[in-house]
Amino acid sequence: MNLLFDNANADRQERIPGLSVFLPILLLLGMAIPASAQICDGNVGENIFTEGDFGSGLANIPWTDPQIAPGYIYTTQPPPNDGYYTITNNIAFWPSAFGWVEIGDNSNDLQGYMMVVNASYTPGLFYEQQVEGLCDNTLYLFSADIFNLIHSGSNVIKPNVSFLIDGNVVYSTGEIPENQQWNTYGFTFSTEPGQTSVTLALRNNAPGGIGNDLALDNITFRPCGPEALILPDEIANICEDGTPIDLEATIVGNQYDTPVFQWQQSFDEGQTWVDIPGATNATYTHTDLSAGYYYYRYLLANGSSNLLNPYCRVVSNVKIVYVVPKFYTIVDTLCEGLSFSFGNHFYSGTGIYVDSLLTYLGCDSIVTLDLTFIPDEGIDATFDLTSPSCTGFQDGSISVDTILNGTKPYSIFIDDVSNANGSLSQLPGGDYSFVIEDRYGCRFETTVNLEDPPPFLIDLGPDWSVDLGESITLHPFFSEPAGNFLWQPADLIDCNPGCETASWTPVDSTLVSLTATATATGCIASDAIFVNVDHARKVYIPNTFSPNFDGINDYFAIFGAIPNVQRIEELVIFDRWGELVFERKNMLPNQSTLGWDGTFEGKPLPEGVYLYFAKIRFLDNEVISYFGDISIIK
Repeated sequence: MNLLFDNANADRQERIPGLSVFLPILLLLGMAIPASAQICDGNVGENIFTEGDFGSGLANIPWTDPQIAPGYIYTTQPPPNDGYYTITNNIAFWPSAFGWVEIGDNSNDLQGYMMVVNASYTPGLFYEQQVEGLCDNTLYLFSADIFNLIHSGSNVIKPNVSFLIDGNVVYSTGEIPENQQWNTYGFTFSTEPGQTSVTLALRNNAPGGIGNDLALDNITFRPCGPEALILPDEIANICEDGTPIDLEATIVGNQYDTPVFQWQQSFDEGQTWVDIPGATNATYTHTDLSAGYYYYRYLLANGSSNLLNPYCRVVSNVKIVYVVPKFYTIVDTLCEGLSFSFGNHFYSGTGIYVDSLLTYLGCDSIVTLDLTFIPDEGIDATFDLTSPSCTGFQDGSISVDTILNGTKPYSIFIDDVSNANGSLSQLPGGDYSFVIEDRYGCRFETTVNLEDPPPFLIDLGPDWSVDLGESITLHPFFSEPAGNFLWQPADLIDCNPGCETASWTPVDSTLVSLTATATATGCIASDAIFVNVDHARKVYIPNTFSPNFDGINDYFAIFGAIPNVQRIEELVIFDRWGELVFERKNMLPNQSTLGWDGTFEGKPLPEGVYLYFAKIRFLDNEVISYFGDISIIK
């Protein structure tokens, strides 16, 4: 006898039922309600109020008014305005919905309906229905799923809902958060002696207007009882040649003083249930030792009459009994070159092999392997490639176009990750590995290269260094024809948009950049250079002049390079005793005749030394004061 643990090193491994069981366990437990709600501490029964999921249908909005919202108007023209409601299976289909979160109903049914409410300006009831056929002196759970339709972060009115029984408020949700998810709220209550019906209602406590928009789904009404368990929760495994197994009902809680049981079995993996005749004790013995899975649960009620009424009883969790078969037959076909791990052996040839194995459950099993190997037909494939639109972009795609040879179905792996469609999008350029495997394990492996297009480049050349007042002209290089030129700083180079070249006289050192778009591809590129400005003051002030009117050096004036020097804001001259002999303001440089001609009040002054003071404004708007002496020579 061989003990089988794991065959992870095999090229291919067949999982034998009972040796490696991967079966989802169906657990029908109580509903999950937030901790802030009044919950049912034990198990619940079947949902009495089946109308609470609003049904399902192909139409996005049913035409018939369900008449379930007193004071509200039903509309088939979405989105509903304040004081209106509708029934729908998906908000995303609406052309406009006030910016609400686009959701479907809270179920796995793509056609399932929910109720959407745009609250009235005045708080009041927005849902009301009556439930009949209840049991008196019985605990029930009333719950509903509510979705705040406003996106998170919006400072608007939040829904606030009260649950009412027969007109009395029993529970309130408080403000329902903008958490973009369904929130379940509910509470428990007991019927009075002789009470067999109740009126369920939901009331909006907040005003309408800006916000207070909600969706409602899965209104449920269930009997609530003690915890009804079959322990442990795990699958009970027994061998086909083993012994029967007892299932014990475990009740936690003292709500029922006369508990009664009815065991049930499902023959469709928990979809439907039938009573087991005579199985009314706390213990049920599973005696069928035929290989397979067996599903059990029990109904629990307080007294025999309540057990017969589905509105008065609760349901236990589901217990699965698995009878491991004694004999297995495995039939498999593999591609030549592979091997099959079976017990302690690896088989690579066609044949029938028999081995005795001990499962991890401890059952002794006889396994027959019918194995066939087929020739490798040489799988090949073609691919559809879309390169990224620009270098560095992630908008490329790869997909398998055609698979040649091999046998369907194929399994496709891209970069070692399973990919059912054989396609990837939003990709950058690069290499991507593909593996295609057919149903028999024959493989095709290749590397697909997604090429980036040639990069679109801009070159502004080297950095510049200029003196204040010098002009610059940039002639950028483009690797391909371009347009949409955008120079920065925009206030420095005032030609946006559209200047391919840029000319200006810089005042300060700065970083200059150009962004442009390739005409053919729409790709965007940019480049930048640094322009360093030397703030040299190109001004010349002479220290002598000869005002003898011979046409040579007859005036004292200030000279400067334009536009380095903008203007002479002030020039004053004093004699050696401090008396003002000349003054002029706001004149341009290099204008000799506007300077001093060596006179005062129309009379020539004698040779000697005089003092001057000048304020000069430069291109960078800086004003600098200059002073010194000037000599008159005749």
